[in-house]
Amino acid sequence: MTKQIKVGNVLVGGGAPVSIQSMTNTRTDDVEATLRQIRELAAAGCEIIRVAVPDMAAAKAVGKIKEQCPLPLVVDIHFDYKLALEAIAAGADKVRINPGNIGSEDRVKAVADACRQKNIPIRIGVNGGSLEKPLLAKYGGVCPEAMVESAFGHIRLLNKFDFDDICVSLKSSSVPMTMKAYQIMSQESDYPLHIGVTEAGTVRMGTLKSAVGIGGLLALGIGDTMRVSLSADPVEEVYAARDILKAAGIRKEGAELVSCPTCGRTRIDLISLAGEVEERLKAVDKPITVAVMGCVVNGPGEASAADCGIAGGVGEGLLFKKGQIIKKVPQDQLVDELFALIDTL
Repeated sequence: MTKQIKVGNVLVGGGAPVSIQSMTNTRTDDVEATLRQIRELAAAGCEIIRVAVPDMAAAKAVGKIKEQCPLPLVVDIHFDYKLALEAIAAGADKVRINPGNIGSEDRVKAVADACRQKNIPIRIGVNGGSLEKPLLAKYGGVCPEAMVESAFGHIRLLNKFDFDDICVSLKSSSVPMTMKAYQIMSQESDYPLHIGVTEAGTVRMGTLKSAVGIGGLLALGIGDTMRVSLSADPVEEVYAARDILKAAGIRKEGAELVSCPTCGRTRIDLISLAGEVEERLKAVDKPITVAVMGCVVNGPGEASAADCGIAGGVGEGLLFKKGQIIKKVPQDQLVDELFALIDTL
């Protein structure tokens, strides 16, 4: 059980549900574009949003964004502590910072004091690609132990200024290194953990790496909030995060699709059918399992645990519910009939 922090109205750690985060890729000082993307992310299921604050124009935009932001707002700060102070004063709900890259201790103290006064937490964001040189020399390069030691060094610095409202992340582009770092950290501290594989890649490979890394950690009971980092529309990050949580058995809301891999018995365009069903299920928030099977003989039986589904044949298919066949349906009506059934569940 980790400590609990509060990011806006979202609880993180301490047994709270694992929350989904993403980050905008608009210019933060373009308030309208940023808010438009935030609303899209919220509609997709994002629960905490982060914006980059690379300059004072972005910091000054935080207040305007916060006024209309439907999600808790995290600001991402590097190098200039004044940007953090400006964003905190503007109403940020959380600050992502690396205390080691914003200068002298008096500057770290200024940020810690400002966050304490506003009752907002700080995420210490350790990244394998930007570890301190003394740690790289000590360990001979980037490794999980170096990442964890970096995190504890930053924690001690904030603790020195009477600040302990902390969340920690230890991200690397290497899945094994990321997982090991989080495992060590979870054994040695009770700070809530923001989990993720950084610079994971494009939608396909990035989702796979995140599913292995984030999903593996969740299966071990590690992780309080998460971000899937993809070189893609941020909405894809949220969809991937939702799918990972469902696959790991962490969340039950929303529909889950199961479909067979096809074989020589398949006489229907199952791949297209499964794709169409998957896309339409994004709008279904019922906690149900829907099956798309390729064989009318075995389909309903193999998918008997599903709430409903379809199984293909030659030019037609079967519509079934809890393994029981309801009726035969022409192929071009299968999906519509399936969703008509889903509406009744």
